[in-house]
Amino acid sequence: MITDLVLSSLGPIEKLEAKGLQNINLLIGKNGMGKTFLLKALYASVKTIELYKRGQNIRSDKDILSDKLYWTFQPSALGDIVKKGNSSFSFQLVSDQDERFEYAFGISTTKQIQNLTNTFAPRTTDNSIFIPAKELLSLREIIMESRDRYAEFGFDDTYVDLSKALAPTTKGRNYAAFAEARQSLEDIIGGRLEYDVERSEWKFKNGKYKYDLSLTSEGIKKLSILDLLLGNHYLTNRSVIIIDEVEANLHPEMIRRFLEIIVMLAQAGIQFFLSTHSYFVIKNLYIMAHQKKMHVPTFSFEKDCVVQSDLLYGMPENPIIQESINIYKREIDLD
Repeated sequence: MITDLVLSSLGPIEKLEAKGLQNINLLIGKNGMGKTFLLKALYASVKTIELYKRGQNIRSDKDILSDKLYWTFQPSALGDIVKKGNSSFSFQLVSDQDERFEYAFGISTTKQIQNLTNTFAPRTTDNSIFIPAKELLSLREIIMESRDRYAEFGFDDTYVDLSKALAPTTKGRNYAAFAEARQSLEDIIGGRLEYDVERSEWKFKNGKYKYDLSLTSEGIKKLSILDLLLGNHYLTNRSVIIIDEVEANLHPEMIRRFLEIIVMLAQAGIQFFLSTHSYFVIKNLYIMAHQKKMHVPTFSFEKDCVVQSDLLYGMPENPIIQESINIYKREIDLD
């Protein structure tokens, strides 16, 4: 598990020191404060650790990381993701086994990183994933073809990697918590995705009826993605799952039930990094943290800093919380 994350001069972020990370970690703050920048940098690093020395891959970790950052952020040059006005970007991950992944580069860097230290042991079976806010199931074939055929900027690596990971479910023993989570997901969305081999397309099956993806809601497709990743054995209990805007396309009740599944998987070992703009997400996780006696480190992205707190110890100061209070005050004024 990742325990510490330290970085400086990334996009809008001047500096971040995240210590004592847990199985669920929450990012909150206004738009444009750097939450997605952080999640993408984290994803590029985690995937580099997993791909290095895997199978017949003989590329160096520097080459893998350089490509991952380039295709995830899609800048003209890597130096463009350095905070404006600063000269270099630095990044450090530390695991609970005291493994370290550290790198840095300057504003003149184009496509190749030279300064990297990686003491993580090779990951032969663990797979991590980034689930973006936008739905992609209906665009899966287009996403994969656009990268494989044209190798041009468009869909970044978070979309491409997820598209490749969405294989049909497979039979065989799975983790008990995964099976329980899949049953809960099926109960929420009222069915499951099935792959039609003859027509090479996904269908949503609800009882004896099957529906085209185009007739399936965005929220159902989002939750079906997690169900597929659990069912096709892509994820393990050592995976990292990054979800940008966890509440996207979900109504409040579905948000709560989705978070309950996330807590279940976190207790089985998966580590989550979530971003949100939703008061429902923060409040529900606050309640669950107290019910489970579970630490949920929370990072509030503000104009000049990132403030760390813990939902187990209380609701954090944040514009999302403040706006909810403002709505209540305006209601009182009406009375």
